[in-house]
Amino acid sequence: MLLRIEPFEDPQSGRYAIAIYYPAEAERPLVTTAARYKSAAAAEQDLIATLAVAANNPPPAEPPNRR
Repeated sequence: MLLRIEPFEDPQSGRYAIAIYYPAEAERPLVTTAARYKSAAAAEQDLIATLAVAANNPPPAEPPNRR
């Protein structure tokens, strides 16, 4: 399944947030960010950077006694 990412403008603040839809064809977002970005592009770039950091920094290995 794919997900869909859509920036949107908050009418009260004039700032942008991101809505993440999963699955991609869902009518309502699974999660949204706070409206803290000055542009849609800034919101998208921050999300991409966050995903890249998470993908490149796997969680630490569990100790053997917790497996």
